Amino acid sequence: MRGARAAGKETRVLPACAAGAAEAPFTILNWSEPFTRDTTWNEHSHPFHELLWNERGASTAVVGSRVWTITPTLGLWMPAGTLHSGSAPAGTWCRAGLFGFGAVDSISPVPVGVEITPLLRLLLERLSDAALPDGSRALTEAMVLDVLVPSSRELLVRIPASDLLRPIADAVLDDPGDRRTLADWAARLGVSARTITRAFNAETGTSFARWVAAVRARHAVTLLTRGQEIDVVAEEVGYRSVSAFGAAFRRTTGLTPGAFRAR
Repeated sequence: MRGARAAGKETRVLPACAAGAAEAPFTILNWSEPFTRDTTWNEHSHPFHELLWNERGASTAVVGSRVWTITPTLGLWMPAGTLHSGSAPAGTWCRAGLFGFGAVDSISPVPVGVEITPLLRLLLERLSDAALPDGSRALTEAMVLDVLVPSSRELLVRIPASDLLRPIADAVLDDPGDRRTLADWAARLGVSARTITRAFNAETGTSFARWVAAVRARHAVTLLTRGQEIDVVAEEVGYRSVSAFGAAFRRTTGLTPGAFRAR
């Protein structure tokens, strides 16, 4: 691994590896690192499968135009050989389970969200004990594979790239509190609301409103991990009340803003 450091920032350079068997002492290895500076990773890939999750804070993983936010409760399965880049702000504590290719079937051929349940967390914690007896380790690994399933809940934002949607995407990504509606954007761009709706569905797989909600949730996660007060975050990401923000945040992440910040 090569790294370049600037004041308060670090870039890590990793190779692009094809999926394949690699020598390892266990079927599932654990990686854990708290970050004291903003850190980014170049586009790279691993010979093993990864389950990415965080002990504290939020990080991102990028595959093409798809950007996932990873939290203590919403992890990401990254299949072996998948090119991806990533970032973690200072204060984030990143963790990962590394699953041997060939020894473990991928739960999905593409990256997919995984809910980090209390049971899954406990099992992964147990595997971090290098002195765990072989029989206990084999049983724990089997239990991890039994409960490890894709989740329909994930903090995923697909970035549209068409000339039509790029002005909308740039504005909302730059300021998630932007309150312009679908009708406002249609009037500004000189097209019908239906045209924008069709384009969003085609490029992102979701509606304009859901896409904006996902961008807001992603930004809210970052602000909450920095210790911002919930009412301040709600206003920052464009909600007129804390209750409206709380309901939207919970629909997306599975946690209330207060519960997420406490984690």
